[in-house]
Amino acid sequence: MDTEAVRSFVLAAERGQLQRAADELGITQQAVSKRIAALERELGVRLFDRTAREVEPTLDGQAFLAHARGILAGVDRAIAAIRPESRALRIDVLGYRPGQAIVLHEYWRAHPGTELDVVVLKVDDPQRAAAAVRAGEVDASLRTVTDSRTLPDGVRMLHLLDFPMELLVGPRHPLATARTVTAEQLRGHRIWVPGIAPRSEWGEFYAELAGDLELRIDGAGPNFGVEPLLDTLADSAEVATLTGARDRLIWPANHRLRQIPVTNPTIAYPVSIIFRESDPHPGIRPVIDHFRSLATLSGDVWRPSWARAGSGS
Repeated sequence: MDTEAVRSFVLAAERGQLQRAADELGITQQAVSKRIAALERELGVRLFDRTAREVEPTLDGQAFLAHARGILAGVDRAIAAIRPESRALRIDVLGYRPGQAIVLHEYWRAHPGTELDVVVLKVDDPQRAAAAVRAGEVDASLRTVTDSRTLPDGVRMLHLLDFPMELLVGPRHPLATARTVTAEQLRGHRIWVPGIAPRSEWGEFYAELAGDLELRIDGAGPNFGVEPLLDTLADSAEVATLTGARDRLIWPANHRLRQIPVTNPTIAYPVSIIFRESDPHPGIRPVIDHFRSLATLSGDVWRPSWARAGSGS
């Protein structure tokens, strides 16, 4: 099997576009398309559903993807065994907009010689991300297994920092003119977080947040992505959401959305890193040090139970 065809397939699946995969591989989109077509012929299945600009793995493609990552991880480890200095640090993040990815990008910009491969494993359960770390599919994952006792053998998790959460509302919302809001002011308001996934760390985060601070967290409805959520907030006098202070969100100027810090208490979203305990990639420690060098939250801060318990040092 042509491993470069497998690599082209995995990149296209993770990025959602053939052109993005081509850009990362340094080849043309046509070359990526030919590689994937040859792979489909070899396997005898269709791996992608295609639209004008995007690709989405078929059921067969989804089934093949996990194994394909393992194939590439094995190939990369074999190459690294004879050229360890050339192995990029492969880190899984929750997405490219959340604050953890923004901080990671800031680290890379401050260390331009760093070989970094940032990916998003399309899994909601952090246990699956931890399993990918153990299997060597990625070197590290910026996710949190909320019960550290359930981590796979040989895998370690460290708490890095906490991101403060902010209220995001449209111009018609009753809290839109506030400079800050307290947890008490939020009570009774609908905080919409569509598509909360079962067993996800953010699902457990919002469940504890709602219970501890008596907030109305609404996870109803499918998650159509950030843009439809922002459109809803801009038009609504009732709906709000919570975002990380470092999240990268961009909206049209006529939306006039407001990001408002939450105080008394500050709501903190914890970020952790999961990595192999034995023979970790040498690039992991500098990343840990960078995250931990950032300012910590002080004063009245709400954290979920697993962050209050601590995640190692």
